[in-house]
Amino acid sequence: MTRVAFVFVLIALCPMQAAEDVRLKLHGKPKALPEGATTEDWPRYLGAHDDASCRETRLLKDWPASGPKIVWELARGESYAAPTIADGRLFSFDRAVEGEVGIKGNERLECRHPETGKLIWDFTYPVEYRDRFGYASGPRASPVIDGELVYIAGVTGQLRAIEVKSGKQVWHRDLIKDYDHRLGFFGYGPSPVVWKESLLVNVGGGGAEEKGVCVAAFDRVSGKEKWRYLDSWGASYSSPVVCKIMGRQVLLVLAGGESRPATGGLLGLDPESGKLHFRFPWRADKFESVNASVPIVIGGKYVFLSECYGKGGVLLECDEALNAKPVWEEPMFGMHWMTPVEINGHIYGFSGRNKPDVQFKCLRVSDGKILWRDDMRYEHEVNGRKMTLSFFRGSLLRADGRVFSLGEDGVFAELELAPSGVKTLRQSQLFVAEQSWALPVVHRGLLYIGQHSRGFTDGSRPRLICYDFRAP
Repeated sequence: MTRVAFVFVLIALCPMQAAEDVRLKLHGKPKALPEGATTEDWPRYLGAHDDASCRETRLLKDWPASGPKIVWELARGESYAAPTIADGRLFSFDRAVEGEVGIKGNERLECRHPETGKLIWDFTYPVEYRDRFGYASGPRASPVIDGELVYIAGVTGQLRAIEVKSGKQVWHRDLIKDYDHRLGFFGYGPSPVVWKESLLVNVGGGGAEEKGVCVAAFDRVSGKEKWRYLDSWGASYSSPVVCKIMGRQVLLVLAGGESRPATGGLLGLDPESGKLHFRFPWRADKFESVNASVPIVIGGKYVFLSECYGKGGVLLECDEALNAKPVWEEPMFGMHWMTPVEINGHIYGFSGRNKPDVQFKCLRVSDGKILWRDDMRYEHEVNGRKMTLSFFRGSLLRADGRVFSLGEDGVFAELELAPSGVKTLRQSQLFVAEQSWALPVVHRGLLYIGQHSRGFTDGSRPRLICYDFRAP
């Protein structure tokens, strides 16, 4: 390697600290954290409890129609990754594009101050990728923070461990070269999960016609492989999660990559050894189908999983030996990618594949009966015209004993959920832009929401917005 080439590679793979952060816009300081408020880190995709909830308290009870006060906003490139926050550091993962969108660019991990947005360091590396369906070509997986390390999984299957304090790379795995991972319809999507001293990854090596490394565990510090589970199911877009089932820790992986015929389903594995407890096929037979929603555990013995291309939802019951069998199936209760929430024996979620056919639904866990459906439509003025909009494929966040929702076109609301129906308590159109698919994040009374496409009404760029969500 020539010296010039060596210097180029060194620059590309080392953290940088910008003298002037031109992408950051400050709006004002937030209110002081309320006395007695409970706070909690948000270290990974679904929060510290892996169920789209947090234990934050003393959050804002009311806000104007325009939305809560903006603290800061950061212009971003292409991304569907939500921020993660721990120990006073916020991590944003996106793709900074130079020139033509969706071909060459740099995937970029930024470490910022959660309250000011100020850049602490960034880490970039070159990537070439174009989403074949015309969606954003940036990363899908949120950063995962674990102590001194943060882990990222890029859209081309580049898995990296980065030092939290310095931004230096500790180790790197190329899932395509190392494991014959085959990129799916929308690139690589699942976030990894840390369990004890292992990083557990939905690898998806090989194809449907052969067994490859479907799931693997890596030493969290060195990146060395610890165990592998072989299967013909490829990597889905669903992030693995470790849950307690029948008193034992079980790794749940909803697998299923691009394959013809389409195959995939839920794997229950021992996170320590990779031993298979159960394998339950659950994937629509359509070639263009995906598995993307994260399974949820109910009552320590039931697992609900779903997809939206035909199979819908199913409840599995696990016995003492961790064998899983279906209790009921409901084809009309399938999530696309959102993680549904279970409250007092009922599951709430945005069910459906595309915008026109999505409804917010409530299902009773005991028998799988759908109790109600709501289109969640509302009127909003866009460029002087009243338009009928909807939450469509929204997300649900539980915090402060309340339920919040972000609709995919930028509407944010607090909802009151009950088996009898849904009531919107307060609602704001934060922006009008498609593809708001990442889960909102709450940390120390601040609310973080990603806008992933250009605004219809104001031409605003994709951005990460921090709102003051602290109670007076």
